[in-house]
Amino acid sequence: MEIEEEYIRIIFGLKLKQIRNEKNLSLFGLSKLSKISKSYLNEIEKGKKYPKPDKIAILSNALDVPYDSLVSLKLDKNLAPIGEVLQSKILKEIPLDLFGIQEMDLIDIISSAPAKVNAFISTLIKIGKNYNLTKESFFLAALRSYQEAHNNYFEELETAAEKFAAAYQLSYHKRINIKDLEEILIEEYEYNIVTENISQHSGLHNIRSVYVPKSKTLVISKNIDDSQKAFIYAKEIGYNYLDLQERLYTFTWVKFDSFDQVLHNFMASYFAGALLLPKTPLEEGLKTFFEKKKWKNNHFEKLIFNYTDSPEMFMQRLTNILPKSFHLKNLFFVRFGNIEGTESYSLTKELHITQQQPPTANENHEHYCRRWISLDIFKRLPKESLAIDAQISNYPENQAKYLVLSCATSDPFDDTLFRSVNLGIFINNHAKNKIQFLNDDSVPEKEVGVTCQRCAIDHCAERAAAPTYIKQHQINTEIEASIQEIMDLHS
Repeated sequence: MEIEEEYIRIIFGLKLKQIRNEKNLSLFGLSKLSKISKSYLNEIEKGKKYPKPDKIAILSNALDVPYDSLVSLKLDKNLAPIGEVLQSKILKEIPLDLFGIQEMDLIDIISSAPAKVNAFISTLIKIGKNYNLTKESFFLAALRSYQEAHNNYFEELETAAEKFAAAYQLSYHKRINIKDLEEILIEEYEYNIVTENISQHSGLHNIRSVYVPKSKTLVISKNIDDSQKAFIYAKEIGYNYLDLQERLYTFTWVKFDSFDQVLHNFMASYFAGALLLPKTPLEEGLKTFFEKKKWKNNHFEKLIFNYTDSPEMFMQRLTNILPKSFHLKNLFFVRFGNIEGTESYSLTKELHITQQQPPTANENHEHYCRRWISLDIFKRLPKESLAIDAQISNYPENQAKYLVLSCATSDPFDDTLFRSVNLGIFINNHAKNKIQFLNDDSVPEKEVGVTCQRCAIDHCAERAAAPTYIKQHQINTEIEASIQEIMDLHS
């Protein structure tokens, strides 16, 4: 296997820095000894430059180390851990630039205490393996962190959607016609659009569209509704209008090969949401809705269907609008799946903005709190094709309350599955001033936990499992108290 040039440069630079430090030499001092400029030595140590043989010979003599030892890729025990990190290419998998981190800055940190940092990274890798953390889930976690860092609002994408709508004369005051989006794809971007039963192909029952770049063919599932089709068209326009080259070719996604694919998928999706649910009219509708003194399910239903037939698209769009336009920044969005007639629930999507609020996904196969409206609402299906409700969830352990708006429907691709999409808004004085119906007694308030195993609520009729974590914590607390008694007695 051919060793990357970058790896060779970095290893040489790290070895040079280590030897210089061992000799108690500054860069200035090594420059004086070797007659090589300080700036060039700095670039060598940072892995940006690899010196020519004559310069390596000069450094070898100045530092009194064998030439072969200096150019060898074999690392001593102090640098061996960082060699393992570099060869694992884990740093290439992490989208460092997205968070304003330079790879060499991280390498400098690792090289300062390589054994300890490598042990830390190895621990993270082992945790990831134990919890079945795939590369895709790692990328998605990085994307969520990126969204949360920006309050899930991206002005440049909002502006791009507005400019596109103006350029193509798409109205921002009524729903965009699907035929207009289809025409733009065909006329402007030379798409060939084919509708067929994708689910007839093995394993593709959840795939809504496939894009074939070679022929610019977009294959659309004939089983999707108009709102799904509009989103797919708008997303394809987003890929083209934003000139996002590295992209995914299926919706929903099957796998990610790089973080750029994850990021571009998000950008195209955000563009689609901003195009189909434009900010200004949505702000106006939300302002009117929040001014209502009473909560009524049909008020929220009407608000959603003024803009889209997709509650999920609407809820996700609110995570862009509420933090920016209404300064409601402590939000969460979660989507749950449920198998009809069972108590089986899975958290399939989540986003937390500004702080990590419950509910959160757990990887311990614990039972999510059955008092959540997001799970309780499934009981109303299939009698109702669309169930909408609200609840104030009080987390006594966190001393926090959230207004949770919930919508549940059947899964569009599987009649035996249901899904609920849920938006949680942290209740503080600002939220109370903005949302008038928070004072409405008809909105039920419930004490809730996160999982049954970690919930201390007594006499919970909805409990699906014993509070094993709480009990073990109590046992550990008693043990600690008894040990302290012994220590105090014999001190």
